[in-house]
Amino acid sequence: MRILVAVDASPNATAVLDAGVDLAKRLGARIRLLRAVRPPAEPLPANGFAGPPTQLVDSFVVTAKRDLSELAATVPPELLEGATAEVGVAWDAICSHARDHDVDMIVIGSHDYRLIDRILGTTAAKVVNHADRPVLVVRPKGGRAAHGAPARDVEDDDVGVVQSSNFGSVGS
Repeated sequence: MRILVAVDASPNATAVLDAGVDLAKRLGARIRLLRAVRPPAEPLPANGFAGPPTQLVDSFVVTAKRDLSELAATVPPELLEGATAEVGVAWDAICSHARDHDVDMIVIGSHDYRLIDRILGTTAAKVVNHADRPVLVVRPKGGRAAHGAPARDVEDDDVGVVQSSNFGSVGS
């Protein structure tokens, strides 16, 4: 069994990874870590970045790879299958990576909803709606993201399972 753990730069990333590791241990699975990055949708001010757009994207990828390396170092080596940073829209990159690497389940974090998220939808909601495999959505304790909250151990009531009619098929 293979589990894709999709993380971002939020304080919840450690809890998401902890939930993925815990699940992998319980199921005898291996983990693939993924971080999707994309440049800002709006052009940067002239004094905000002096370089070609590809240089900005490369900078984001370098930062994402560094963050992934730090997270990967906390995973028991026997559970870690790989860690990848990809450029793309997060929900699409996650769903595509899951298909391309034939993972059995996706683990992703959720965040506070802002008004724009209610209109456009969150990354987690889009993954749940578009993934063709089960998705575990990890919410911080209390159900809302506490920005800047310190990392802590994941407890049984820290996670919420979301999705779908095919959840019962995991591992079968």
